[in-house]
Amino acid sequence: MERVEVSFDKGTVVVCGWSSFLPKARWDPRSQVYRALAMCYRDIKWYLEKWGAEVDDRVLELVGGSLGELQLPQLRDYQREALDAWMRSGCRGVIVLPTGAGKTLVAIHAIAALQKPALVVVPTIELLNQWKSVVSKSLGVRPGVIGGGERELGFVTITTYSSAYLHAEELGNKFWLLVFDEVHHLAGENLRQIAELSAAPSRMGLTATFEREDEKHVDLIELVGPVVYRKAVYEMKGRHLADFDVVRVYVELSDEEKARYSYLLSKYSEVVEKIGWTPKGPGDFKKLVAVGERSREVREALMAWREARKIAFHASAKLDLLRELLRKHRGDKVIIFTELNEAVHRISRELLIPEITHKTPMNERKEILSRFRDGVYRAIVTSRVLEEGIDVPDANVAIVLSGTGSRREFVQRLGRILRPAPGKRAVLYEVVTRGTSERWASWRRRRALKSE
Repeated sequence: MERVEVSFDKGTVVVCGWSSFLPKARWDPRSQVYRALAMCYRDIKWYLEKWGAEVDDRVLELVGGSLGELQLPQLRDYQREALDAWMRSGCRGVIVLPTGAGKTLVAIHAIAALQKPALVVVPTIELLNQWKSVVSKSLGVRPGVIGGGERELGFVTITTYSSAYLHAEELGNKFWLLVFDEVHHLAGENLRQIAELSAAPSRMGLTATFEREDEKHVDLIELVGPVVYRKAVYEMKGRHLADFDVVRVYVELSDEEKARYSYLLSKYSEVVEKIGWTPKGPGDFKKLVAVGERSREVREALMAWREARKIAFHASAKLDLLRELLRKHRGDKVIIFTELNEAVHRISRELLIPEITHKTPMNERKEILSRFRDGVYRAIVTSRVLEEGIDVPDANVAIVLSGTGSRREFVQRLGRILRPAPGKRAVLYEVVTRGTSERWASWRRRRALKSE
């Protein structure tokens, strides 16, 4: 029987003493060893043992400790189904549930079931703090934290994607289970290294919006596992989520705005037709931008397109409609979404509504959200930073003044108002500028609800 040593080295698995072919690994002639990304650890060990090797496994150096006294909330039927599906899939895979459906609780039960060190990766500090609270209360353990100025390992450790990426090599063999909250982020160019450089055998992805516009979600199958369970928004409407309506409201461009929009769009279209550019996928527009770096004519066409887009997004009639909707929902909690920060600033300034953008300092953001939860503020306006990580169960009105049209964006924004509460009925207003490209964005958003 061939004796093989398997060890961990800065995000890779090193196999010493194996002389035959080894899938997913490359031969390192300098060190005379096989080397593979750490995420291949489970498969490589299985292959070696299958072919009769005696494996001296030195890969995992798990964080010490244990869970405390468990106080686990009971799972709903669909949450239990999701957890069972994940367990049957070898404790690997992605669970797709709408925002507000309790994805976190499924992961908490998974950690409790495995009783192994777990690293939870989240996109925002707000979500990190929410996870800290849930872990402490449900698992009876003080979680470690990496991010937001803290750096302490625990049996259950919570970190942000950015911090996990920075420390991927040193964290790669410390945990048995990886939990990726809002797992669609992981498919990004750099963030995927968090999964690639980890030897964790068990992996769970959580998201309300699995598909990405760039189609990189297919990479998650290798990084985390396949989708093992999925429930759409409409399947849970009025039962496990708040009942809701989506109301589309049209506004018109002013005569001046209409003339300017038509001129800019024709200028853009003329150049696009001239160069014979026909978009066939989400990545094609980036190619046009690359052409614009070399061509003044294309660059000016792109500038015209961006200005036309702003006119549609910032139509003056939208502000008038917003005033009407705020009067109508004076007693409700309202989140206003818009694509561009310029609009956020204008709404905040003219309507005296607190704003949150990516430039809002963390302390100020926390204060605004705290007052919104407590009812001191009845409305807040934001660009895209609150699509994830905000937990305000009684927020029941969303007003989408503008957006990109991506399914993820729309479903995430809707999810902000769907957390269930007694007698709650939510409404999302989708404000669309008639006669502009916004109507196509609206059509794409509506399609999202049929599949998410």
